[in-house]
Amino acid sequence: MIKRYMASAILITCCLMITAGVIVPSADTDKAFSRRVNIASSLYGFSPASLDTLGQDEREAMKWLYAYMQTPDITAYAPEFFLANVRSSLKAKEEMPWGKSVPEREFRHFVLPVRVNNENLDMSREVFYNELKDRVKNLSMRDAILEVNHWCHEKVTYCPSDARTSSPLSCVSQAIGRCGEESTFTVAALRSVGIPARQVYTPRWAHTDDNHAWVEAWADGKWFFLGACEPAADLNIAWFNAPASRGMLMTTKVFGPYDGPEEILKTEPLLTTINVTSNYAPTGEIKVCVTDSKGNPASGAKVNFCIYNYADFFPAATKTADRDGMASLSAGLGDVVVWATDGEYYGFGKGNSSAGIVEIRMDKRKDYSGSFELDIVPPSQSGKLPGVSEDAEKRNICRLAEEDSIRTAYTSTFFNKEMSQPVASRLGVDSERLAKVLIDARGNWKMILRFIGDCSQEERDRALDLLCAISEKDRRDISEEVLTDNLMNTPVMNHPLYVDYVLNPRVENEGLVPYKAFFTAEISPDMADAFRRNPSYLVAWTASNISIDTLGNPSGLRMDPRAVWRTAQADPLSRNIFFVSVARSIGIPSRIDPVTSKTQYAGESGEWIDARFDTAGDERKADLTPKGDLRVLYTPEGRLENPRYYSHFSISRLNGGVPVQLEYGEGSGLKEIAADGVRLDCGEYMLLTGRRMADGSVLARGELFNVAENRETAVPMVIRDDPDALSVIGSLNAENIYHDKATGADKSILSTTGRGYYVLALVKPSDEPSAHILNDISAHRDDLEKTGGKVLLLFGSEGEMKRFNFDAYPSLPATAVFGIDNDGASFRELKNSLNLSGEERPLVVVADSFNRVVFATQGYTIGIGDRLAGILSSLSEVK
Repeated sequence: MIKRYMASAILITCCLMITAGVIVPSADTDKAFSRRVNIASSLYGFSPASLDTLGQDEREAMKWLYAYMQTPDITAYAPEFFLANVRSSLKAKEEMPWGKSVPEREFRHFVLPVRVNNENLDMSREVFYNELKDRVKNLSMRDAILEVNHWCHEKVTYCPSDARTSSPLSCVSQAIGRCGEESTFTVAALRSVGIPARQVYTPRWAHTDDNHAWVEAWADGKWFFLGACEPAADLNIAWFNAPASRGMLMTTKVFGPYDGPEEILKTEPLLTTINVTSNYAPTGEIKVCVTDSKGNPASGAKVNFCIYNYADFFPAATKTADRDGMASLSAGLGDVVVWATDGEYYGFGKGNSSAGIVEIRMDKRKDYSGSFELDIVPPSQSGKLPGVSEDAEKRNICRLAEEDSIRTAYTSTFFNKEMSQPVASRLGVDSERLAKVLIDARGNWKMILRFIGDCSQEERDRALDLLCAISEKDRRDISEEVLTDNLMNTPVMNHPLYVDYVLNPRVENEGLVPYKAFFTAEISPDMADAFRRNPSYLVAWTASNISIDTLGNPSGLRMDPRAVWRTAQADPLSRNIFFVSVARSIGIPSRIDPVTSKTQYAGESGEWIDARFDTAGDERKADLTPKGDLRVLYTPEGRLENPRYYSHFSISRLNGGVPVQLEYGEGSGLKEIAADGVRLDCGEYMLLTGRRMADGSVLARGELFNVAENRETAVPMVIRDDPDALSVIGSLNAENIYHDKATGADKSILSTTGRGYYVLALVKPSDEPSAHILNDISAHRDDLEKTGGKVLLLFGSEGEMKRFNFDAYPSLPATAVFGIDNDGASFRELKNSLNLSGEERPLVVVADSFNRVVFATQGYTIGIGDRLAGILSSLSEVK
């Protein structure tokens, strides 16, 4: 994490290099700068006069950045930080051969900004430029983009993790990142050498339960796409070509007001969201007419265009109905759920671009209950990979293997379990706990080991408590400053909630900063004591003293809680994080509830009490939120004894007529959540279930109901299915030969699987879709083993199998077998039999020893483990 500068005034130095006309000043920018600069002035002494001694390009670039910078960035990073990054951008523009050919608009929006997503900002731009400049300076712009991505692959590879986005330098230290982090890192690397780049994001796929982020880079007047840290032989080639062709909506966020050629989806004072779906998929216009309960146009209604994903109607885009009640969205050629509300009344229905104008009547309100069923169909696949020569593909594969070895050489220096026992003995701490935190820390392990070693013997167990309380990702990038702050400045208490909700600095997905010493110094002992005696006073104080800023943070960045104190303003989420941070600093157990996202503190008996900032005038009364009970009535059907949250069902509360999904733990089942009923706040709710079919379509069912105070509400759960969905769709010769990894011999599929049904998955190494398939199969290990069916996992060649990291998947079913599809025979046969249009892997089928294929899915698919277990279980009597 970058050090937060605390300088009282910007350090003005002479401009080292000037390039005329980088940013064209405008009256709008001047006005916006004047409005935003006051925030920086109060914290850092930064003012318009601070720019006077800078060169023209530096001055205009700084003015433009501050004019459209979001409040959390203005308050967390000093002007020196942004000036250093401006100078690095101008240096790249001057020294890179393509620098002066980049138009002002593309430079302003897609090179100059430091921020890409919601990551912690750092000085990666300078570091990356020094590493990359000589590597790309003699290349064309297109080849430079490819080369930067190869460099990124040397540093980072895919690994799923939580929603917080690590900084680019942290990704290099960890050598891993989820797609949002890989793309943030790659955009930062491209911008460091003056290449315009942006992160493209599909908020939700329509055909499978997940989302994805990748990169677009500008070269010679055109935007190209690439898989971040996944170099291909050419641009516009990636594993997600086919999934993207089935996408409903793909967007990118642009810093400041934007006048480019793309469709503008949303314009805010500091941010523009543009729609780039047509770059990847056929699109059409979904037109909606919203009316009130009497059939009159509902001008001003909020219209959410929702994609079914993770058992949720996810609002991918939000529009406002015009005076005629009309709203529209350019999107892919599939179904969306349109949900409209005026804050009290609501209505919903299915829409797509071929349906003409869809009428949504808002005739439901909080007293409504009832059920509905929707068959939701995603777009069909239409993507075609651009052709590359066989030699180019082979050269790229060789480079990928070389880059894997470079990264592996680095990660081999990380802490491992064999090192833990002697180190634990020397430090006098538990070996298992020490190994856990240091292995999780990856490239951060030496700092964490130093931190533990610097603690006194008496403090080391509490230090390990702290390190076990934070998230796995936190261990990878937390700073020693934050660890020391929490260990030294957290009150020591004998309380069952102490470690997780007082000692632990992590509140939500904010960047961790050393806030406890700060609040201990700022809050007087008498004030802290009053808050501890009655935490509702802290709620009332926060409501009275922190004003809500609804415009300064459109990206939902998490504001540094110290800056919230200094500026006395924040968006609602940052205000809530601030409250919890202050509470923990003075010894009050507090949290943001992971299920409901409500801010809470612990009462005297350890019960969680809601912090109601909206009724701060009578907090002790307002804290007692009325509650009732929900009982879900479910009769197990076949194998599905314990439906999974997000996979099969979810519960949403209707806030202002809009469903907001409750965030129960991933992997939780109905029995874990509501075996004996579940206690909920009173209000309106929706139980949504869905069955994802092989073609990506969903059989959805919703139940709308109310939870009344101190009453039990019984709601039936029905998970729809299509008994005719499984039929013979192709063939695969069970006598096909593959090379068995375990025996080293060539064998027939039948000799391994025996009689009956089995799973055959043709996978690739270092491939995100294949990783998802293998993780899903691992997650359903027990279910798959119970079926007895073999899971045959085949690579395309010996080289692919050698590149595969078998240690990354320790939980695959005991029935799993690895091997090589000799000469690609099984893949070719399936391609012809199933009429597949491309060479895309992974390809997963369920087949039997009589050469029949009854299920197939190709490419990027989430939730396949559950689906395979269900199919094998239902077919078990056929064996």
